[in-house]
Amino acid sequence: MAYTLEEFCRDCRAHLEEDPGPQGREQVRLDLERLLQVPEFVEEYCGPGVERGVHMLYDDPDLGFQVLAHINAKGRVSPPHDHGASWAIYGQATKYTDMTEWERLDDGSDPGRGEVREEKKYRLTPGHAGIYADGKIHSIDYPDDARFVRVTGTNLDEINRIAFNRETGTIQQMGPQIAS
Repeated sequence: MAYTLEEFCRDCRAHLEEDPGPQGREQVRLDLERLLQVPEFVEEYCGPGVERGVHMLYDDPDLGFQVLAHINAKGRVSPPHDHGASWAIYGQATKYTDMTEWERLDDGSDPGRGEVREEKKYRLTPGHAGIYADGKIHSIDYPDDARFVRVTGTNLDEINRIAFNRETGTIQQMGPQIAS
């Protein structure tokens, strides 16, 4: 029997109850890779018949983590950004996403300014997932029709998150969830 979304969410809950830190999150990442290997899951939640947009697949009422499917019609390059006080795990369902991790160069004392430098770059391909700790600055670049599943530690619409404009050296608050 194939691994299901319901089993994945149950396992996430168990891992995060046992260890809400890096080890529990790594187990969630591994289970997300397992889920993305199931063709029936990918077809149902990320397949060509799924409406474009961000879809909530699960919102944990107690721990607050969320599982979202990002069904992207158009490609996008996000600016370097963080997820504030939340962690995030991106798992590729179709096509690819180029991930870039960034290092902040300034001390953060000026809330309107920030400088970053590229630290690491890699590609997520179908069935693979990457994890970003609380506050980790990253950016994503994906082509038309790329689809991924993102697990976040909380509802990102409810916390402060920032994006870095590399050309101007400024920082801005991020709006509601988009494929970022």
